[in-house]
Amino acid sequence: MKKIVLIEDDSDLFALIKYNLEKDGFAFAGSQTGKGAIDLCRREKPDLVILDIMLPDSDGLEICRAIRSHPELSHIPVIFLTARAAETDRIVGLEIGANDYIVKPFFVRELIARIKIHFRDQPTASKLLKSGDLELDRARCQVRQAGQEVSLTATEFRLLEFLMTRPGVVFNREQLLDSVWGHDRAVTDRTVDVYILRLRQKIEAQDGPSLIRSVRGFGYSFQPEAVQEQVS
Repeated sequence: MKKIVLIEDDSDLFALIKYNLEKDGFAFAGSQTGKGAIDLCRREKPDLVILDIMLPDSDGLEICRAIRSHPELSHIPVIFLTARAAETDRIVGLEIGANDYIVKPFFVRELIARIKIHFRDQPTASKLLKSGDLELDRARCQVRQAGQEVSLTATEFRLLEFLMTRPGVVFNREQLLDSVWGHDRAVTDRTVDVYILRLRQKIEAQDGPSLIRSVRGFGYSFQPEAVQEQVS
């Protein structure tokens, strides 16, 4: 059963969409406020997000940007549901990462149809990342090396997952902070160096190859060779 998260402040519209989604067999979770939207998505792990742009306490565009930059959420389709009908608004919404843009007023059946289009022939998400004898199991939030479990904190796991899903791409410290720690944070660039050091101590043998590569004057990347994604 696919799960939909709805962020919409209009109570009547919220109830109408909820009723029709559940009637059509979707699991549902939602909020009528933009505050805590990212935490809601992380908690519910939806298959798709329906997002209003003009929320009373938040900007839907910023929420979409946060979803796209979050390692746990970046793959989730986002449909904007908004009264902003100008062509420039549509272009901005799609350019920042929305998969679809529906202008109010609209037909609920059209919304349902568009949701189903996003699920049509949707590939199964890879849950197991492998590089040599290192395995990261996204479903179980576990890391194993040579068959032995490696004890990582939640932040260490998110950092390793983010790098392994983008092998060969070099990220500076600010990008890693935004993607792994989030925009609302009380940490500094030095924090990234500390966590990279901890990860290396846990997953890299002293005489073995370097899995996490330092790029002098810029940042870090995961070595691009032999990263495989499998469905577990």
